[in-house]
Amino acid sequence: MLSRKASCDSHGQDSSYFLGWQEYEKNPYHEVQNPNGIIQMGLAENQLSFDLLESWLASNTDALGLKRNGRSVFRELALFQDYHGFPAFKNELVEFMAKLRGYKVAFDPNKLVLMAGSTSANEILMFCLAEPGEAFLLPTPYYPGFDRDLKWRTGVEIVPIHCSSSNDFRITACALEEAYQRAQKLNLKVKGVLVTNPSNPLGSTLNRDELNHLIDFAIKKEVHIISDEIYSGTVFDSPSFISITEAVMEKHVDHETDLLGRIHIVYSLSKDLGLPGFRVGMIYSNNETVVAAATKMSSFGLVSSQTQFLLSNMLSDKKFTSKYIKENQRRLKKRKDMLVSGLRSAGIGCAKSNAGLFCWVDMRYLLRSDTFEAEKELWKRILFEVGLNISPGSSCHCSEPGWFRVCFANMSQETLKVAIRRIEVFAESSSSASGRENLSHQRSVRNSRRSLSKWVFPISSYNDHEPADR
Repeated sequence: MLSRKASCDSHGQDSSYFLGWQEYEKNPYHEVQNPNGIIQMGLAENQLSFDLLESWLASNTDALGLKRNGRSVFRELALFQDYHGFPAFKNELVEFMAKLRGYKVAFDPNKLVLMAGSTSANEILMFCLAEPGEAFLLPTPYYPGFDRDLKWRTGVEIVPIHCSSSNDFRITACALEEAYQRAQKLNLKVKGVLVTNPSNPLGSTLNRDELNHLIDFAIKKEVHIISDEIYSGTVFDSPSFISITEAVMEKHVDHETDLLGRIHIVYSLSKDLGLPGFRVGMIYSNNETVVAAATKMSSFGLVSSQTQFLLSNMLSDKKFTSKYIKENQRRLKKRKDMLVSGLRSAGIGCAKSNAGLFCWVDMRYLLRSDTFEAEKELWKRILFEVGLNISPGSSCHCSEPGWFRVCFANMSQETLKVAIRRIEVFAESSSSASGRENLSHQRSVRNSRRSLSKWVFPISSYNDHEPADR
């Protein structure tokens, strides 16, 4: 008696990414009340700079109390507002976005659509750009939630662009073309490419070559580019962040290609300001039809008037935002270095990163075999025996087993120290149990895989590397 949508399992809730969360919620770590509980390292949340936000709120009681010049605006904010959003808030948002990009690009508030978080923004773009059964290409590894955000209600398909550790998972022209041809063989019409920049889960910014590959591909195939840039303010190390808008401007693309009308940016304040609970997301597009349609659709998930009022006041304080951005980036780098150093002491390496709230961690040498089954087994041991919820690479559709996303900004420094110590003990015991000979053999296999991966994986079929539990 229910709809197919209500009864189907295409949401992706059975992914190990979500299953790990469920186990954490049953047994959450607490330094006093539950010291043997599971530490949540699967949540990309920024809690490192709350004191800066709270300090601003304490000094700006009018904004927090919904007052303007000492007089209440509660009634004004509580009554009906249309879905176009407050002009003052949109003006501050485009100014903030430009600031994060070093004012190398400017944004027009009339081309910005507000909505309740980047989850809604990405889904609405799918509704605007593609029909059910059409496809978007996504480079792997990618954020596990995209299987829900892009596909579940829209019916749009995802075709992976298989990237390899042999070149640090960078996007290549060859990988783009191979993904496109794979979609063609599956009778899927490709409508565009979606990338996260900085990358989730890699924690790295796209370089100029990758951006140029994307631009050339979009021009050649006449498809869209969606650039999810929700981590743009978390770049804490070189190289600097290059927005897709800046890359297009520098490339001096021929206007006759109409590429600008096929470039769309998703942004939110969830990561850069650490305010996921405020549900502030947005789409920025030069395409008037997309802006008009997305604005109408945004009525299903608006940003509250009270939130817009408070944050427009916060963002208008330029001295505060400058201080916040700089200090937050400093703290993220310090915390990331702490995790990398701790993992290194345990004999575990990380991919080089310069942004984000997580590290892409290489645990391939801890696998009993070079398979996704072995990765799942290792993940379960780390979750249930070690008490750490981390995200296995298979949940991110990584084409190589043994990689994990590990978050570092959603906990206290003391909790991170506990997590690192647990990993060290586990790595030591695992190494001792497996023996030097076995480790040497696995490293040899891994090195062989590196040399072969760029040839093997791109020609693999669409579902070859789906995790066993998806």
